[in-house]
Amino acid sequence: MRRQRLRWLGLTAEPERDLPYALAVLRARGTPAGEAVREQRLLAERSVLHGTERSWLRYLDDAALQVPAIPPADPVVRAAAVVVAEVVLNHHRLLAGFPGPAYDDAALERRRMRAFLAEVHAEDRAQGGAT
Repeated sequence: MRRQRLRWLGLTAEPERDLPYALAVLRARGTPAGEAVREQRLLAERSVLHGTERSWLRYLDDAALQVPAIPPADPVVRAAAVVVAEVVLNHHRLLAGFPGPAYDDAALERRRMRAFLAEVHAEDRAQGGAT
């Protein structure tokens, strides 16, 4: 039974690695102070080492809430928002392989992250940039 309760830990490597800095950028609306990045890393670490699947999904929900509805103009903030949206979207797609309601529960968040990324890519194409 314990093994089943810990399966979610197999999904955390990318978010745990990539989200703290990106979230610090989004919260600062620009280049964050070192302390803000450390705080975000500690939060992610605590969520993984001492949390549960439910608390980890709440952490990702909070991360997704930092992604604005409209892509930011500031390139640093925009890049951070893209990282958060891509990481959360990828993580929530992987939930399909796990039993329980987590995948279905994340459907709205997946749609919102896809819509944000589609908007970013459409703007990039319109400006002649990369997709």
